Amino acid sequence: MKFSMYALAATALAAGTSAFSPVASAPRFAVRQSALQMSTAVETDKKAALSTAANEARGLAMDSIAAAHSGHMGLPLGAAEIGAVLYGSQMSYNSKDPQWINRDRFILSAGHGSMFLYSWLHLAGFDLPLDEVKNFRQHHSMTPGHPEFPNSEHNTPGIECTTGPLGAGVANAVGFAASEKMAEAVYNTEDHKIFDHHVFALAGDGCFQEGVSAEAAAFAAHEKLDNLIVLYDANEVTLDKMAEYTQSEDILKRYEAYGWEVYDIDGHDLDSVEETIAAAKASDNGKPKFIKCNTIIGKGMEETEGTNAAHGEAGVPYVDKAKVNIGIPEGEKWYVSEGTRDFFGDVMAKNSAAYDEWQATYKAWSEANPELAKQLEDAVADNVMAPEDMIKEIPEMNVEGGEATRVSGYKVIQEISKLVPHYVSGSADLHGSTRNYIDNGGNYGAGFDKTYAGKNLYFGIREHAMGTIMNGFAYHGLFKISGSTFLVFVDYFRPTVRIASLAELGRVSWILTHDSIGVGEDGPTHQPVETVSGLRVIPNNDVYRPADVEETVAAFVPSVTRKDGPTSLIFSRQNLEQNNALSAAERREGALKGAYVAKKEEGDLDMIIIATGSEVQHALKAAESLPGARVVSMPCMSVYERQSDDYKESVLPSSCTKRIAMEAGVSGLWYKYASKVVGVDRFGFSAPGDIVMKELGMSADNLLSEIESMN
Repeated sequence: MKFSMYALAATALAAGTSAFSPVASAPRFAVRQSALQMSTAVETDKKAALSTAANEARGLAMDSIAAAHSGHMGLPLGAAEIGAVLYGSQMSYNSKDPQWINRDRFILSAGHGSMFLYSWLHLAGFDLPLDEVKNFRQHHSMTPGHPEFPNSEHNTPGIECTTGPLGAGVANAVGFAASEKMAEAVYNTEDHKIFDHHVFALAGDGCFQEGVSAEAAAFAAHEKLDNLIVLYDANEVTLDKMAEYTQSEDILKRYEAYGWEVYDIDGHDLDSVEETIAAAKASDNGKPKFIKCNTIIGKGMEETEGTNAAHGEAGVPYVDKAKVNIGIPEGEKWYVSEGTRDFFGDVMAKNSAAYDEWQATYKAWSEANPELAKQLEDAVADNVMAPEDMIKEIPEMNVEGGEATRVSGYKVIQEISKLVPHYVSGSADLHGSTRNYIDNGGNYGAGFDKTYAGKNLYFGIREHAMGTIMNGFAYHGLFKISGSTFLVFVDYFRPTVRIASLAELGRVSWILTHDSIGVGEDGPTHQPVETVSGLRVIPNNDVYRPADVEETVAAFVPSVTRKDGPTSLIFSRQNLEQNNALSAAERREGALKGAYVAKKEEGDLDMIIIATGSEVQHALKAAESLPGARVVSMPCMSVYERQSDDYKESVLPSSCTKRIAMEAGVSGLWYKYASKVVGVDRFGFSAPGDIVMKELGMSADNLLSEIESMN
């Protein structure tokens, strides 16, 4: 067991002396990568400063968690030396310009340990005042329970990523690293290198037990993302039990098998942490880096350290004693010494000098490459034309007869790629079916016909990793990205849709095809009935299910122009009739508002038929024999709800209460707009799609029958 190996260190810590040296030579912590040659030890003064900063960061975490009576103390105490080395030595950043595009990125995958991050951001000089550190987990504070990417609720500088669901941060980091490689390929030139940063992620046992990190790790190794460094806080503890109760694998062998370069070190030995991270940064060998940092959870609090009790706030009663034991003056709360302030002042000066040097390089690059510089500026600012203008820039499609909206989507994505140079797309091994391949865009990655400048990503059959990597691209802040799979498989990455919506990621969208029981022969395992509604109920997720090619244009456009949240594009496998009775402009402008009158009543308004996607064609057909019927196409409920009251009244006048809605999916949400719903509140069956549709009531004849029953 680890505890006996650390007994000497724990005793030294309790006595207020250095606890780093006794375990440095333990064989277990030898670096496994034989090619690593350790440099000279960290300079004595710097090491002392880092050691002091680590203990003061522990103190900040203890005081904030004690004040909140809530939080997770284990990681901030156990990984303090890692934080000291990252923020005090090895990471390249400018705390006064937290959006610097070539900064190193740090992702706390184990987001429950958020006080680790807040403590180090404060010490490193980011605009996170001590009062906000004290206000941990309180309403409207800058220090929420889990780190949140800057959004309308929180704006904490230095937070690169919303984390909390374990494992997701590791996969997000893969997205960051992939995006950085793309930036290098697109923007660096032979004369000027403006992108060369690293991506760091700190993760715990739970992160590596969750499958999403495994999917992403395989992708990262396959695409040779050697700018990625994952630090494993290996404290042998999970929440319920010691980790050995639920895991027995050799994680280093696992990551070696993926193709990562692995290291095994004492996570409390400042020399080892410093030298290993430096070596990992310097190793451009095509392998992502995995550093197993063996640590004691809750280090410094002898009553709980090394046990699962240290994970949460169980150590709160012992805070005052623990702080004294690690050298913090008795009675002081949220204590930061002048020495630590001075040390980080020097760090800021060093980082500022590197930043200024980069700015000079950037200036020379932009002068030599004005068009590329304009493209980058637009990408960083996410400058795209207004949706009302973009729909006019896309040529009319002039489709006669039937066409599947996935085919329509293929046509539209080519136009989107021309209008938005920083737009890329990918698929979970389904490009041939989902039809979102960008022609002449090239393929992304390493080997074969791939380059890092390619616009088409091949994620493999890894939907959860795809969604989370896409979020990483969006957080990185340089590219817009869409990813595709069959709609029914969105449940593999639904957690990433939720986080993208919560984090207000406007740079990400999903292309989800084969949208209903119309899938047919593949049967109910592949026929989504509940899935569209399941996406609609996620707040801030715009779900577009267009009815024809021109509505597909109007759905695609906001997926790349929206700034405050993601978009789900729901496309059909089967052909749909076109509503050519209305002009392309009328359909595009109407769909852009979420709902519009697709067919106006002839004479007095008697009733309203509301439909979406593949069911609009049935509503239009049924209305041919109903002169007083208005047909409303509603491709996106949430966008419609954001329109003015006057517009909504013009589409669905409150005076007309006889309303029926139709969709090839569960009926529940439609009762907000209609008193009767023709839906599919059961699973489908295996048969040709047109037969499944007819048998389950998705036809104009059945719609007419249901309308007659309302009289």
